[in-house]
Amino acid sequence: MLEICVYGRGGQGGVTLAELVAHAAISEGKHAQSMPSFGPERRGAPVLAFLRVSGQEEGRIKIRAEVVEPDVLVVLDPGLLQVGSVVSRLKKSGTAVVNTKKTHEAMKSKFEGEGGGGEGVKRVAKVATVDAMGIARAVLGLPIVNTTMIGALVKATGVVELASLEEPMQERFGKVAAKNVAAMKKAYEETEVS
Repeated sequence: MLEICVYGRGGQGGVTLAELVAHAAISEGKHAQSMPSFGPERRGAPVLAFLRVSGQEEGRIKIRAEVVEPDVLVVLDPGLLQVGSVVSRLKKSGTAVVNTKKTHEAMKSKFEGEGGGGEGVKRVAKVATVDAMGIARAVLGLPIVNTTMIGALVKATGVVELASLEEPMQERFGKVAAKNVAAMKKAYEETEVS
């Protein structure tokens, strides 16, 4: 089972990201669940969403609690990396997927050391970076990064196929679904992973 935490701010679409990937996974015959965890429900406040996906062979997901130690961390707002608990939750064998304008190498260095403190110890197995905000502004005309970050998540993990996301996006976004699919595909192409 793959356990994912999505960190963002209200209005960035983190909860929607988790829901769309869960729907895509289910359409592929996998088991999936997504759930939000809200603090103050207002635009700009930190938001955390949880996503679990398991294959047919693994069976149904019986856990109904928050993800404590995720395999994958998706960060919609890079400012949230300053909060120590964000990075420290991630498994050492995990993958960090980050929306950032910084270079891939600069972002990888943030994940060195136990708490990202630069002690030379590798904190995660893999880091994926993409300028999701730039893509969202260019393709969608809005600073909402959820669908762009789905592209980065898929490239970094292969949790679902990109094609499986088209129907859930059509259902969710209607007339603007094509733009969201285009943003997701562009992010998939531009994401750096190592």
